[in-house]
Amino acid sequence: MHMRLTPTSALLLTLPPLLWAGNAVVGRLISDLVSPMTLNFLRWVLAFALLLPLAGKVLRPNSLLWPHWRRFSLLGLLSVGAYNALLYLALTTSTPINVTLVGSSMPVWMLLIGRLFFGVLISRRQWLGAALSISGVMLVLSRGQLELLLQVHLVPGDLYILLASACWAYYSWMLAHPTTEPQTIRTDWSAFLLAQVAFGLAWSGLFAGSEWAIGQAHISWGWPLAGALVFIAVGPALMAFRAWGAGVARAGPAAAGFFSNLTPLFTALLSTAFLGDTPKLYHVLAFILIVGGIVVSSRR
Repeated sequence: MHMRLTPTSALLLTLPPLLWAGNAVVGRLISDLVSPMTLNFLRWVLAFALLLPLAGKVLRPNSLLWPHWRRFSLLGLLSVGAYNALLYLALTTSTPINVTLVGSSMPVWMLLIGRLFFGVLISRRQWLGAALSISGVMLVLSRGQLELLLQVHLVPGDLYILLASACWAYYSWMLAHPTTEPQTIRTDWSAFLLAQVAFGLAWSGLFAGSEWAIGQAHISWGWPLAGALVFIAVGPALMAFRAWGAGVARAGPAAAGFFSNLTPLFTALLSTAFLGDTPKLYHVLAFILIVGGIVVSSRR
C-alpha cells in the first residue's frame, strides 16, 4: 500500500491535534464537575446519538458488521473505551505537564508497534524525525527553560497516558490494515465510526459502571457541563476521529504519529489564549522542530 504525505492529508492530520488540545483544556476545566469514566461515557453517548440518524442501518441485524464484531470490538476498546478514558483519568491523577510530556512518546509508539506487530521496518530518517518532534514538545513543556524539565517527577498516574498512547498507536495501525472489513462499511465514514462507537460504548459503559460501583464517581449537572459535553462530542470525538481516520488512510500511521505531537503545542497556545498571554519565541521554535520532525520522517 503506497502512502505519502500530501497537503490534504497534512490538513486532515492537523485538525485532530487542535481539537484534542481543546479536549484536554476542557477536560481539565470540568474535572471537578464529573468523574473521568463517566465523562467519557456521556461524551460517546452523545456522539452515538448524533451518528445514529446518519448511519443507523449499520446496526441492523442483517448488517455486514456482525460477522466482523471481534475487530470492531477491539477498535472500539482501543479508541472509544480505553484511550479517552485513560486520558481523562490521567488529567485527574497527574499534572498537565506530565500528561503532555508522557503523551509526546506517541511517534515512538507508532514506530515500535508498526515494527513489532505489523512488520514495518523503521528507517534512520524516522528515528531522526521522532527525536526532532519530541525535542519540540520538550521545548514547549519547559517553556524554553531546561531547568523546568529537570523538575518533572513522574508518578504512577503517568502510566495511564503511556498506556493510552500505546492503545492509540495500535488503533492507528489497525485503521491502516483493514484486513477483511466490508468495503460498504469501510468507505462510509459515519457507518465505520458508528460501528466502533457502538462497541466502544459498551466498554466505556462498563468502565463508568465500575467507577460508580466503587464509589469514585461524581457528576454536577448544569450549563457548563452540558456545553462542554456538546463540544467534546462534536469536535474531539466525531470531527477529529473522522479526520484522523482519513489522514491515516492517506499518509500511513507512522507519519500520522508525528502529527499527534502538535497537541501539546496547541494545548500551550490555547492555554495562553485563555490566560490572555501572547505566544512566545519558544512556541515558534517548537513548531519548527515538530513540523521538521514530520517533514524529515515522511520524506522518501
